[in-house]
Amino acid sequence: MRSLRRLCTVLTTTVLALSAAAVPAAAGQAAPPPMYPDPGPGTHLLDHTAKLAGFGDPGWYEANIPFVDLPDKAIEDTYYYRWRTYKEALKYTGPDDGWLVSEFLGPVGYSAPGGGIDAAAGHHLYEGRWLRDHRYLDDYVDYWLRGSGAGAKPATDGLNENTTDWAHEYSFWAADAVLARAAVDGRWDFAVDRLPELQRQWAAWAPQFDAQLGLYWQVPVWDAMEYTASSYQSPDPYHGGAGFRPTLNAYQYGDAQAIASLLRRRGAPGDRQLADRYERDARSLQANQDRVLWDGGDRFYKHVMRDGNPARTKIADREEMGYAPWYFHMAPAGASAAWAQVTDPAGFAAPFGPTTVERRSPWFMHDVQQGCCRWSGPSWPYATSQTLTALANLLTDYPPQPYVSTQDYYALLRGYALTQRKNGVPYVAEAHYPDEDRWLYDSPGHSNDYNHSTFDDLVLSGLLGIRPQQGDHVRLAPLVPSTWDHFAVENVPYHGRNLTVAWDRDGHVYRQGAGLSVWLDGKLVLRQSGLTAVDVPVRPGKATGTARVVDDLANPARTGYPAASASYTWHADSPANAIDGQDFDLDVPSTRWTNYGSPNRGDWLAVDLGAATDVSDVRISFYDDGGGVRTPDSYALQYRAADGTWADLPGRQREPATPVRGKPNRVLVQPPVRTDGLRVLPSRVDGGAVGITAVQAWRAEDERLDVRLPDGPVSVRPGQPVEISGTVGSSQATTVRPALTLPRGWTAQPIGPAGDVRLTPGRPVPLRWRVTAPAGTPVGTQAPVRLLVSTLDHGTPVRSTADLVRAEVVFDPADFGTPVWDDDFSGNQLKPYRIGARFGEPAPELSQADGALVASASRQSSAVLVAPVAAPAGDFAVLLEPRAFAGGAPEDSVLLGRADGPDDLALAWYNNHFGTSGADVRAGGRDYGDDVTGGCCTAVTWAPGDRFAVVADHRGGLTSWLGHQGRWQLLRTIPTGSAVAAGWSPAIGLRLTTGRLTLDRLTVVARGPA
Repeated sequence: MRSLRRLCTVLTTTVLALSAAAVPAAAGQAAPPPMYPDPGPGTHLLDHTAKLAGFGDPGWYEANIPFVDLPDKAIEDTYYYRWRTYKEALKYTGPDDGWLVSEFLGPVGYSAPGGGIDAAAGHHLYEGRWLRDHRYLDDYVDYWLRGSGAGAKPATDGLNENTTDWAHEYSFWAADAVLARAAVDGRWDFAVDRLPELQRQWAAWAPQFDAQLGLYWQVPVWDAMEYTASSYQSPDPYHGGAGFRPTLNAYQYGDAQAIASLLRRRGAPGDRQLADRYERDARSLQANQDRVLWDGGDRFYKHVMRDGNPARTKIADREEMGYAPWYFHMAPAGASAAWAQVTDPAGFAAPFGPTTVERRSPWFMHDVQQGCCRWSGPSWPYATSQTLTALANLLTDYPPQPYVSTQDYYALLRGYALTQRKNGVPYVAEAHYPDEDRWLYDSPGHSNDYNHSTFDDLVLSGLLGIRPQQGDHVRLAPLVPSTWDHFAVENVPYHGRNLTVAWDRDGHVYRQGAGLSVWLDGKLVLRQSGLTAVDVPVRPGKATGTARVVDDLANPARTGYPAASASYTWHADSPANAIDGQDFDLDVPSTRWTNYGSPNRGDWLAVDLGAATDVSDVRISFYDDGGGVRTPDSYALQYRAADGTWADLPGRQREPATPVRGKPNRVLVQPPVRTDGLRVLPSRVDGGAVGITAVQAWRAEDERLDVRLPDGPVSVRPGQPVEISGTVGSSQATTVRPALTLPRGWTAQPIGPAGDVRLTPGRPVPLRWRVTAPAGTPVGTQAPVRLLVSTLDHGTPVRSTADLVRAEVVFDPADFGTPVWDDDFSGNQLKPYRIGARFGEPAPELSQADGALVASASRQSSAVLVAPVAAPAGDFAVLLEPRAFAGGAPEDSVLLGRADGPDDLALAWYNNHFGTSGADVRAGGRDYGDDVTGGCCTAVTWAPGDRFAVVADHRGGLTSWLGHQGRWQLLRTIPTGSAVAAGWSPAIGLRLTTGRLTLDRLTVVARGPA
């Protein structure tokens, strides 16, 4: 598989000139892979159908999760509900990064590319390690270690100004979680292979290491803990309170121990000595934490302020995060007295707790009604998960102590389950009142089914006591109440085997005999009379095989290609929701397309791929709200042919034969069809409304092939050929047929020989083409170029493997030769501009001096300057050259684009303080959001002499650019649509908090000859 890019690929020399064509029938055509892994042999003690009653897509759960049967129905119901929320959080981002586990069901502005947030990534890995399908967490681990999640981020106040990559935006126990996952699935090669990245992840926290104390510091908000007792005791309750905390230090301790363990397992030269070093570092952290953060009087680990605290005095308050050291077995046995606070009514005890700060604290529930997110008292699932994991470790792995018992674990877990309720049914949001049965922070469309904690892992590894091990065994140490007469956990995927554990005191419940019974792959391997802890040998089995598949329709970014459209869409829905990489049917947030309210007898939903792919396995999930939108009675599935017309897909096999609610409706196409567009036409006999939550086109790839196009983007100028090169290789001798597929109207000419290619292991074949975009293609156009490589069996294609690169039509001022306006600010030309203030702020003082426009301010000020020229009818560009920025904070910004005044504008902006760029669109008194502005934010580094440009094209779109040393970089596409009136003139803006911001030149040019 391609490192850093999920899309494995192969290159060759055949060029596909047509956008759609049927692939010839294949006598040896490879069968499509199953949707879900085969669970394999196991037991059948439980009624799985009854356990999944009311769940959509039951086949996914049957293939993936361990089934439990518990006497406590509150815990059991929450267990199955939390697997549902985890499934909802699985998001397919495309071929580069594959699957990630989302925190929120809808996107947020501070997430990494694709929507990842590392704050709860450790929780995600611990929870998801019990799934049978390895692809989800394989992709997710690589997302943070090798993919977009490991990429650079702006070091800004809103995204953590102390760190420069997404995997360090928040504290994250990466290596420990990877090791914990491997201890369940037994796939140690995967974990060991990530050692270099795990070591880099650990080392990248070094800037926050205080060598004098031997501890790391962190800001509470970047522990995912805004507004804490720690931060309230600083000048900035939200972003303040930097200090030495038991969180990041425990995470680094756990990660160091995990890295050492993986190094010893790898056993390469020097690994033992390197492991010794990590273990020494871990012991040093442990000793320093006990020395600096342990309060011997209060018997608790506490926060120590970094600034203005030379004596390193601990804050007075106990915070729940003080239990983090037990999560990683870092705390010594002598510190166990801290756990007395869990059951103390003046400590953390609460009916819906534990609380995030002790009740004794003056900050308990401070300002909690002022809005999210105040972790100074409320019950917080994130912290509850850590505390319960830590408590299970204490009860199972530490010597006996008098402070907490198995019954306390059960009571806390049961209280946590009962917390996860709303209107009497399972539900999890952001934070809960500790003493009331209602959620405190629960925003519709944002907090629903909030995936920021664990629960199922607590049931499996804590309550039921399945303690994963690195050796060929499993330890069983249940923490269930002594009064329980029975429980069962069935077909747990463990080390490539299916593990079932059942407790049946007298044998009457499961009728398999009395006592504790253990099965591996359906065969009884142990029976004992009591619930005492026991080690069970587990010989490693064969890991479940899963094919590498790519959904060519997924576009979670909702921009560019693939692009969804529909003949009609209900105003609250969007065609893009059907290809956003998620498949769930909640009303809020909506992730569906519907035609509710349509005047048409029937409607369609179409997806334009931009460049053709091979379609063989289409899956459609229909939305049904039980009211106005219902499952269709039938549907047609069409592809776009080479001539642009739509035709029914040939060779279709449907599973099920007619549309079914609550599961993917699968359409198998044999032979595959090569096309750049698909269209679904669902219909009801009564003409009523229909909907779709997901439409996917999965393509199985050849694991042996390595297909590579350039990382891109590839810069293209309309009408001028550009060379694109790549390679294709294979781990085995095989024959392939490459094809380059392009947007309609684009052409490609192979350079060198074309045709089928015989691949030899270890000898990648180079490929080259000349690709030309049509004259008149708008600047800023981003279009896919796909290399499809068919594996041949006796001359017949049986698999297609692909790589994708983005071609980008770049801005070049030389293509805009018609001058419209040019102001070098050398004279007194401000008078013709229409000048107005913006954001309800005063205008800065504007003057012209030394051939520059100068804006001066002593408080936050802004202005929009509309040039005294009409906007050209065709494409035009607005160029702005700053001379110097003011250096103030938070605003030190220039804006440019087009406007009709300060309240009707579409302006790209650059903020020099934060080094970011985005766009503002306002029209008719309304500020538009991400769908019109293109979202936020792009990291930008400006240097003196650099220019900014905004290009307005004849379709109404805008693109923003940064020019540096003659090269232009696309910053953002701004899909303004109908929000911008054609008559708006070229315009610029300034916004600054203090100081002097200076501009050298404003130029407006139109496309065409000079």
